[in-house]
Amino acid sequence: MSGSVPAPASESASEPVSGSVPAPACEPASEPGPVPASGRTLDPAPRSGPESRSGPEPRSGPAPRSGPEPRSGPAPQPGPEPRSGPEPESAKKRRRPWVRRVRRTVLVLALVLVVPLAAVEAALRVNYMGDPAGGTHTRNRDAMWLGHAWVDGRKKDADVTALAGRLKDTGVRDLYVHTGPLEHDGTLPTSVYPRARWFIDAVHRELPGVRVQAFLGDVLANGGPEGLELSDAATRAEVVRSAGQVLDTGYEGVHMDLEPLHSGDEHYLDLLDDLRKLTKDRDAQLSVAAHQIDPLPHLHSVAGLVADHPKWWSQEFFGQVARRVDQIAVMSYDTARLLESTYGGYVAQQTSLALEVTPPTTHLLMGLPFYYENNPSHWGHAETVAAAVRGARLGLSRTDPDRELFGLAPYIDFAATETNWKEFEDGWVR
Repeated sequence: MSGSVPAPASESASEPVSGSVPAPACEPASEPGPVPASGRTLDPAPRSGPESRSGPEPRSGPAPRSGPEPRSGPAPQPGPEPRSGPEPESAKKRRRPWVRRVRRTVLVLALVLVVPLAAVEAALRVNYMGDPAGGTHTRNRDAMWLGHAWVDGRKKDADVTALAGRLKDTGVRDLYVHTGPLEHDGTLPTSVYPRARWFIDAVHRELPGVRVQAFLGDVLANGGPEGLELSDAATRAEVVRSAGQVLDTGYEGVHMDLEPLHSGDEHYLDLLDDLRKLTKDRDAQLSVAAHQIDPLPHLHSVAGLVADHPKWWSQEFFGQVARRVDQIAVMSYDTARLLESTYGGYVAQQTSLALEVTPPTTHLLMGLPFYYENNPSHWGHAETVAAAVRGARLGLSRTDPDRELFGLAPYIDFAATETNWKEFEDGWVR
């Protein structure tokens, strides 16, 4: 997710990366036949040996050379002297070491890249095997991300009634309704959520016991030329003020989603410390949307060498964030996995990694893809709700099956299909 709710499928699409196709190499023209070094045409060489078997005997003189007698007719001409330049074959031979070096380099790169990736995919497939432990179902502590239409005036009472009917008898107890995005200076105009108070009251009426939290976010400056700058103390102070502003409106918590957030960002930790003081004083929740955890050691560092916004956090940094909040929801989608089994294995791995460093007093949630897209970062046939649910259950079974503060969080309501809901209810709610 980005600070403003990213439009799945129909609202946004990744442009293909353009690339040029190398033109075929030109073949060298045929070289002319060899010519004498002097450049002159050679006269026929005189025949060696007797002129003719039937003719007169040769005059006395040196004896002819030993060896077979020549056939009748003119003697073969001697070959031309070699040119000073290289023969085509020798040129090819001189090029071969360079070609071999290129081939070796390509092979090494293929081994370095392909073999580890194949090993990772195989490991994820194995991670998806087995059966989840009994009892690894909803703890009635699930959450859901909602779009901006609920607070800007587009939704009506009938929509809230329909939402309540959909969520009834599920474990969803927290709604993260998009109320931002924040301005780049951290401020939040009240004009962007004019119907927030109406929605909060309607939810409390239709779904008693369900909390409504303000989903705030923005694009960070480290992801491009413009954005919110966390290193600026004044900007962080405005973010805290905006959080107090939405709590004054009636929200029961603040849900922060700032992207792309680099692993180890100390300014983000400072912001969470300030927000935690505010929410504790107001008896409200502080929750965050979290990046995925390194599936391989230090992967975020390696990715940072080739991308301005690496996708992953270190497990250590994830734990530092988890200790500062009431709820942490992993955005466990957009994983670029090609197979449903490897995606499910990836979610199982992410669940285990998150459980290992999230304190039992912090509520951990694993995100579910309630949308369908096909692009290099998200393949709809692989990233299914069924695979995510099963993967989360496997990770929970292997790491902390009795964990109470654990749940799943579908993203997002306006793109959800009946299949998404059925897989969620069959696999998790039951």
